[in-house]
Amino acid sequence: MKKALKIIFNVLAWILLVLALLITILVFSSGRNNGVANLFGFMPMTVESASMEPTFKVDDLIICREVDDINTLKEGDVITFWTIIDGQRVKNTHRIVGINKSENTVSFVTRGDNNGLDDDMPAYAGDVIGKWTGTRLPSFGKVIRFLSTKTGFFICIIIPMALFFLFELYKFIATLMEIKRPKLTEDDEEEIKRRAIEEYLASQQQAAAAQQDSGAAAETAPSEEAAKEEPPAMNEEKAEDNAAVTETVENAVSEAADEAVPADAPADSEGDEKTE
Repeated sequence: MKKALKIIFNVLAWILLVLALLITILVFSSGRNNGVANLFGFMPMTVESASMEPTFKVDDLIICREVDDINTLKEGDVITFWTIIDGQRVKNTHRIVGINKSENTVSFVTRGDNNGLDDDMPAYAGDVIGKWTGTRLPSFGKVIRFLSTKTGFFICIIIPMALFFLFELYKFIATLMEIKRPKLTEDDEEEIKRRAIEEYLASQQQAAAAQQDSGAAAETAPSEEAAKEEPPAMNEEKAEDNAAVTETVENAVSEAADEAVPADAPADSEGDEKTE
């Protein structure tokens, strides 16, 4: 289970790293290309007006692609192009509703899906930035806009990447230490197993001895209590038995003394004769 979690964590970490790198490239490339990020010919665009609703909405992120041959564009395609609005050169994304061709130039009449009139100025071939691929990420433009700021870039890109590299450095050092650590031989492993078995058996013996002691104590306690609670009749019987045993012992002692007297008798008679 731990190994599976470790693999999942490593995969997620690498995915986040790749995303961070991609976003970093997009942010830097947009700063160098008049605000147009370009990644292998694909350009993410943040929708900033409602002129194309309901196709896409404000703060949606749309993906456009570079146009290799301007003549491949046709009516109905959605293109992003440079135009002049309120005296400023800005990006605009509208649908082609007409194409004007002459001998040397091509221009496109555009209109927003949410507008009733065509745009005032046509989009010339040199103004076209890219063609919408049909990919739209709802509200993801806010994320790109935040990541484009210094605060967002530091929090979401710099810190995670630093943590990732620190973690990888820790893993690298741990691997080196593991390689340098001496490996156990088969004899060492057998010795460790033997010691573990001995410790286990000793613990089992201690547990068994403790259990026997507790059982003996449990058996002794009731017997003492039972002796205290014995009726008087039983105590009298025990006293009679003790008396009988005592009498038997005394008789045996006296008999042993009597048997010893004849053995001394000759010596006494000899003494009497000497006295006479």
